[in-house]
Amino acid sequence: MNNQQKIVITIALIVLIGLSLSKTLIHILTESWWFDTVGFIDVFWIRITWQIVIWLTTFTVYALFLWANYYIALQLTKDKEFRFLEQTTLEHYTNIIANLIALVLIFIVAFGGASNSLPAWEEILKFFNSSQFNTLDPIYQKDVGFYIFKLPLYQDARNWFLSLFISSLILSVAVYILKGQIASNYHWKHWFTGKVKTHLSLLLASIALLIALGFWLKRYELLFSSEGVVFGAGYTDAHAKLFAYSFMSFAALTLGILFILAIWQTSIMFPIYGIIFYLIAWMLFNNFYPWFQQQFIVEPNELEKELPYIEHNIKFTRNAYDLEKVQRKSYPARNQLDNQTLQANKATIDNIRLWDYRPLLDTYKQLQEIRLYYKFNDIDIDRYRLDDNSYTQVMLSARELSYDQVPQRAKTWVNQRLKYTHGYGLVMSPVNEVTEDGLPVLLIKNIPPVSEQNLQVTQPAIYYGESTNDYIFTGTSTQEFDYPLGKENAFTNYQGKGGVSIPNLFSRLAYAYERNSLKILISRYFTSDSRIHYHRNIQERVRQVAPFLRFDHDPYVANIDGRLQWIIDAYTISDRYPYAEPVQQSDNAASLLQRRNLADIVKGNVNYLRNSVKVVIDAYDGTMQFFVVDEEDPVLNSYRQIFPNLFQPKAAIPSALKAHFRYPLDLFAIQAQVYMSYHMSDGQVFYNQEDLWRFPNQVYEGNEQIMEPYYVIMSLPEEPQEEFILIMPFTPVNKDNMIAWLAARSDGENYGKLLLYEFPKQELVYGPSQIEARIDQNPEISQQLTLWSQEGSRVIRGDLLVIPIEKSLLYIEPVYLRAERGQLPELKRIIVAYDKEVVMTPSLEESLATIFGAKKEPKPISRTEETQPRSNLRQSGWNLYQKAQEALRQGNWSEYGRYQQELEKLLQPFEQNSETTPDQD
Repeated sequence: MNNQQKIVITIALIVLIGLSLSKTLIHILTESWWFDTVGFIDVFWIRITWQIVIWLTTFTVYALFLWANYYIALQLTKDKEFRFLEQTTLEHYTNIIANLIALVLIFIVAFGGASNSLPAWEEILKFFNSSQFNTLDPIYQKDVGFYIFKLPLYQDARNWFLSLFISSLILSVAVYILKGQIASNYHWKHWFTGKVKTHLSLLLASIALLIALGFWLKRYELLFSSEGVVFGAGYTDAHAKLFAYSFMSFAALTLGILFILAIWQTSIMFPIYGIIFYLIAWMLFNNFYPWFQQQFIVEPNELEKELPYIEHNIKFTRNAYDLEKVQRKSYPARNQLDNQTLQANKATIDNIRLWDYRPLLDTYKQLQEIRLYYKFNDIDIDRYRLDDNSYTQVMLSARELSYDQVPQRAKTWVNQRLKYTHGYGLVMSPVNEVTEDGLPVLLIKNIPPVSEQNLQVTQPAIYYGESTNDYIFTGTSTQEFDYPLGKENAFTNYQGKGGVSIPNLFSRLAYAYERNSLKILISRYFTSDSRIHYHRNIQERVRQVAPFLRFDHDPYVANIDGRLQWIIDAYTISDRYPYAEPVQQSDNAASLLQRRNLADIVKGNVNYLRNSVKVVIDAYDGTMQFFVVDEEDPVLNSYRQIFPNLFQPKAAIPSALKAHFRYPLDLFAIQAQVYMSYHMSDGQVFYNQEDLWRFPNQVYEGNEQIMEPYYVIMSLPEEPQEEFILIMPFTPVNKDNMIAWLAARSDGENYGKLLLYEFPKQELVYGPSQIEARIDQNPEISQQLTLWSQEGSRVIRGDLLVIPIEKSLLYIEPVYLRAERGQLPELKRIIVAYDKEVVMTPSLEESLATIFGAKKEPKPISRTEETQPRSNLRQSGWNLYQKAQEALRQGNWSEYGRYQQELEKLLQPFEQNSETTPDQD
């Protein structure tokens, strides 16, 4: 090969490597621009710097160490030739081919090791920024922080070196075999001789020492054992396995010493004896001894032997899920409600949720999506203080843009990237108000948003949301579509600070290459003020900044000072909390976790969980703020040391924002699942599983399913005023009666407090499924529901809510009707159960009046009717008229007559008023 050929090959290799790295380098460049724009550039550089250092260090150490061993093997066998291409045309190139193969293998191993080491940046930084839990484990008396911050790095470092030495051993042995240095024609005691034996003995001694270290570290892994009665070290672990691992560590250390001593021996008998001794010890101490102790000492006396370890498991599991703070109280369920009591708890009654989020989402879509390209992703629940100072629970949903629903002919690059850029506004309705035709009363509606009370929306545009998955450009020479306006459209120019500036050709070239889009480079719409918006999906956005946190699967939107703000609960997690039971996804509990989509939060045997951070994202400009809400969490404190500018302190949370913080439903569901077993504090009771609980069942659309936790506004027993609370009832395993209910508080200084109210065990308190059965057994209710189902409508029974009021219980279940061909559910009936009574009437007021014998007060005019009587009349009348016409077209005369009667009923009061009152419109 002449010099010219070498130069060409070198240039080709440089170009090839450059092209392969260019995508990565451009991605790093554009990501640095994005992090700089969102204000977290230091977070980016801390992560990327450590990743680069770790990658280069690992690659360099692996490559040099492997090459050094290869070189040593070559030098020790320089008097021999490679013998794997003999009697072939390539025999003369054997050494060159062997070197090339060795280089390729060394590169692959080094590259793989370096790539696998990249996630270690987090463990290394947590190691150097560890925090104390001030809680000692009961076996080794080490702080829990050792297991969360220190032990993982020790184990990974040991595995890192073990992989390096094993790879070097394999490479060296391969050289010696291919060069015929291993003298197979001699007696096996003398296969390795001289300096070759020295080289291999040192490598084997190093591996033996790393195995010894592995067994020593494995002692601590006993605290995460899942083989005993409970999670964590049991009696056999603490007595037999602990001794076995210690002995095996000593045995491996001895074996390493024997490998070193073999250097000065003429044979390899010392290591052979050591290996035989090690294998025998492994069989006896690592396998037989623990089995013998478990079978003949522990199992015949299991409760006695395991009781202390069960108590460790209970204590540490409660600590890990923050369940030690649960305050337990008795709840007699006296059934002593009357009209006076209901009136005293009017705030609770007025906030009973009559709307189930599933039919309400369908209703929102039919009434308020306005255009095909808008989408309501889900229903959120929050609370607001209205003009009359009433504390009102509401349901709301943001109207996001769904480009997939844009007509096919309009799906152009310009429309996708420059025109259809954002959603617009939101819909909000009280949880308990219903129009005459069974639809929600809207406090915020339409485009542009029309707001009731003090709920005005001053910045309704949604550039960042749950469904904003495409990148877009603003600040171009063409205006963006803002919202539909009659037969025309309103247009706008983005004025926010979101997005990355692309003022010149170089930045556009970078993004054109990053996004594989030549149009970004050649389009003439771009100006010096143009910006590119990406990572617009709020879940992706926060994970981009803080991948070390786990995030709630359901962000919720809040209208704060006229701006739409997304709030996401963030969690610190660990799988290294000693003795703490990991979250299990099985049986009754699994159904709730699956329904709540919690697999991402609890994946990886998570056994420590804290909701330590609230993330707030502005829907217009994408600004992110990470607020600390739990300043005592040691895991978060470690991250705060690593990223000092990422988190804002608790004291910095604005009061208007804090008023919308709520106890996370996902966290509550996980805590409730764990508490179903770990409410038992007595070790013997826990061992016997005497008092296991489960989540209750309910009926939805004819199917039995697990009940979800739900928010209510109510006054807790012995508390002076109503508050926003999250509730979950419990029933005993294999029984349907209710045994207790767990409440999480969300307001003010009480935020985060957990209360458990337990019912008397000697009394029957109906559980949700028992109430469902009583509803089914009520002949009037059952007949009516069956009749509706036979008339071409689909009956939807919403969530059954258990409402505690002054140490008594009300059960509320809404009933909706939906035409089989329609998607507009209407709330038609409210079922109320109390004591031995079960009634179903068109309204909650009527149902309560029927049970408690009060004269039904006239239903107050809704807020919308109060302020816009004529417009609501027209809307309701127009809805009924359209339904009547649709029934007429289908030949359904009974439905047509029913709608005509409802229309007459709607117009009658206004007709009477018109006789005495002049029209004010």
